Amino acid sequence: MQSRMAATDPAERDPVAKAELRPFEEADFHALAPGLNRDRQYDDRRLATRRKLLSLGKVFAARAEAAGLQLEVRSSLHTPSSFNHNQVKRLWCYASRGKAEKRRLKGVLGADLAKDLDAAYRNAYLCCAIEHDALEVSLRIHADAWFDGQNLASRVKREGTDGWKARLNELDGFRLRLHDWKGEWRCGSLIPEQLEEFLKYYKPAEHLLTVERRWPAPPGARAALFAPEVPGLLVEELLRLVPLYRFSAWSAESDHLFTR
Repeated sequence: MQSRMAATDPAERDPVAKAELRPFEEADFHALAPGLNRDRQYDDRRLATRRKLLSLGKVFAARAEAAGLQLEVRSSLHTPSSFNHNQVKRLWCYASRGKAEKRRLKGVLGADLAKDLDAAYRNAYLCCAIEHDALEVSLRIHADAWFDGQNLASRVKREGTDGWKARLNELDGFRLRLHDWKGEWRCGSLIPEQLEEFLKYYKPAEHLLTVERRWPAPPGARAALFAPEVPGLLVEELLRLVPLYRFSAWSAESDHLFTR
């Protein structure tokens, strides 16, 4: 995973980027294409895309903070390395719990279980990503963020599926997915039986849980995604995920990890 690169590597440190919305262009996708995604000659181009995503993430975080949610925004590695199998197939910005919430979580989990909480994959996070043929907005809970996954599972077990279902069904256009399984649960019209089926198989410490929306961007047919309003649309889609994030991830307001 790209974010596991040691922080001492200059390429891992986030670039300077101010909060602003800048439109995507063909070069953002092209530099991630098969073959080119291994080529170091495209590092500068991918760095420009990384800055663009980080800027978008900062706009989103400011909007979320105005609504009472503090998030820390970072971005993924733009250079081929052993940590991404020497190819940059995907670039993303991600927003996860802020430092104060991490301190509180460390107090709940203890020092051993709370190791490396600064790494994105150890927290539930909100993500905006670009691939060579798609844009994506998602909520992601990796197996390494088992405490967030367990918090969600415990809450639903105690309260029933209604609260989770209500938040998922506010997300028309998104789909709930389990790890790398082919099946998907389309948000907007989910029923309790479908969520019960999902939870029957979901194991927080083993599976990735995602709620995602994707916009196809095949070569030669992605000009619509270069429109100046698209970054703002992605921010709005991230904001739509905030109620689900607050319901799912552990926090002082959603503390269901060890309570009965």
